Amino acid sequence: PGSLVMIGFELLEDHPDAGRHDAQQARLKLIEDEFRAQIQQRRLYTLIDNAPHQALIDRVRGGVEFLYRCPPCLAEIGAGAGAQYVAVGWVQKVSNLILNVNIEIREVSTNRVALVKSVDMRGNNDESWIRAVRFLVRDMDDRRRANPRYGL
Repeated sequence: PGSLVMIGFELLEDHPDAGRHDAQQARLKLIEDEFRAQIQQRRLYTLIDNAPHQALIDRVRGGVEFLYRCPPCLAEIGAGAGAQYVAVGWVQKVSNLILNVNIEIREVSTNRVALVKSVDMRGNNDESWIRAVRFLVRDMDDRRRANPRYGL
């Protein structure tokens, strides 16, 4: 499988709730960890450790509101990490009931979108967020089995 640097998940909220900020940030980390675990378990990509590249990721992230809206930023991080692919995810929160999880994977050398997926979820809690990420990766795996070039 191709090498992948996963730079995390971002949160888009139509109506930000300061009282839930810490819980939301913890959930973003929770689903990033789950995404990584599922990708590794299913061997869809070879994950690159972010630690040696964290300063680059932080610098690039600091210059934009959302990384997922900045393809050149993703290419810079992917190239700096020596990855074939770069992934960024985001959760769009319309309300505490209506949310969706999105992932975009780009080929670093061409900046081509290799894969983009979205999963709707109901409920703003750890279980619904994890379930959505598991479904997303399971669907990626199913499609890769049917088409070995899927997401590459």
